[in-house]
Amino acid sequence: MSGASSSNAESDDFSVSDVTVTEPGVIRRAVGAAAIGNVTEWFDFGVYSYLAVKIESVFFAGLSPTMGTIATLGTFAAAFLVRPFGGLFFGPLGDRIGRQKVLSLTVIMMAISTFIIGILPDYHAIGVAAPMLLLLARLLQGFSTGGEYGGAMAFIAEYAPDRKRGFLCSFLEFGTLTGYALGASFATGLELLLSEEDLLAWGWRIPFLIAGPIGGIGLYLRMKLEETPAFAKIAAESEGREGNQTLAEFRKIFVNHWPAMLVCGGIVLVFNVTNYVLTSYMPTYLTQTLPDNGHAGTDSTTSQVLQIVVLLVSMVLITFIGRLSDKIGRKPVMYTGCVLLVVLAIPSVMLLKAGGTFATFSGLMLMGLMLLCFNSTSPSVLPALFPTDIRYGGLSIAFNISVSLFGGTAATVIAALIALTGNLDIPAYYLMGAGVIGAVAVYFAKESAGKRLPGSPPAAVDHEEAKVLVGAKD
Repeated sequence: MSGASSSNAESDDFSVSDVTVTEPGVIRRAVGAAAIGNVTEWFDFGVYSYLAVKIESVFFAGLSPTMGTIATLGTFAAAFLVRPFGGLFFGPLGDRIGRQKVLSLTVIMMAISTFIIGILPDYHAIGVAAPMLLLLARLLQGFSTGGEYGGAMAFIAEYAPDRKRGFLCSFLEFGTLTGYALGASFATGLELLLSEEDLLAWGWRIPFLIAGPIGGIGLYLRMKLEETPAFAKIAAESEGREGNQTLAEFRKIFVNHWPAMLVCGGIVLVFNVTNYVLTSYMPTYLTQTLPDNGHAGTDSTTSQVLQIVVLLVSMVLITFIGRLSDKIGRKPVMYTGCVLLVVLAIPSVMLLKAGGTFATFSGLMLMGLMLLCFNSTSPSVLPALFPTDIRYGGLSIAFNISVSLFGGTAATVIAALIALTGNLDIPAYYLMGAGVIGAVAVYFAKESAGKRLPGSPPAAVDHEEAKVLVGAKD
């Protein structure tokens, strides 16, 4: 495993002076600055998922309900098709000019593209140009997001002390849950406060317009931070180096570190299939797919409130599970998630099909617990697969290829398969398959809890811990 295992040298190769010690206040600001990008991204995704039916009416008028749903979800999925291109562009750029600069660029691009959606004319105003412009805005979102998440993972991981990396990196996904919960809550509030006519006419635009100020806050926070200690060190060592560094990095990633790329892709697959089935497809499954196929289903408001509760419970638990992974290891937590997917996916879907508030909440909560095993650990597992000099690029490319192929398309593929077969258990089978693939990927990943990042010296919370990490004596 060249990418995942080649550079964990023994601690006695380092002295106390080599250990990175960063002020706690700086670490907190770094975590917050990185996480707010996920808040911005997932605020938009939460709004889009919960207002999917309204967006369908605004931009895809005239299509049948089934085709309208597929078109709306397809536009959502389209952003994922360009994410690998964003990863290919921004990832190596982040390894060349710095994490902070690229992350400042991606957060403002995400905010602008989301804001654009809020000012687009609808289908009744400009016809087919409306969904085409929506598609273009989603493609811009996808391109910028392709450089966001890998950089944010690297940013937090490189600032975090070795023994607290699981805990601190879990805040990245805390930002995801926060953004999605805010988006879902905002969308639910609009549906409760506005009439159907007002919501379709102008109300749906409000949450997309709010993305502008959120992005501005994210940009401010990121511009106030310095580069990570790990990147600053290798940047100083490589100063003055000539040649095509991007091409050299591509060769290094795909030739020398392809095993790590495969492991990363497998973990990202199980993480994101679970994520997008729960957050992107379940609102449509509960409010449209089940009723259209003879089941009671759930009304829109109840579905949204139940998912918000699941998100809030997840927000409470995620950092505790991240901290747990620092103590018992990342792999046991992720293996637990894979087993839960295989064993409980069908029971969770059966509960959703049974209908009723308690059964629906129980089914959604089971999926939420499965997801927690991955979103609490993946942000600390994945950066440890790659050395510092290619970490941003390796993460961004592998992450976005896997998300593009399997995560972002999950809702569209599941909807199409149900339409083709009439089998309402397709979401469960999809989750079970992801669990099997994820278990294989976790098996080949090396345990990273408590260990330094490849290509970087050990990192400690203070000088006393630095002595412990390198075995130094007073």
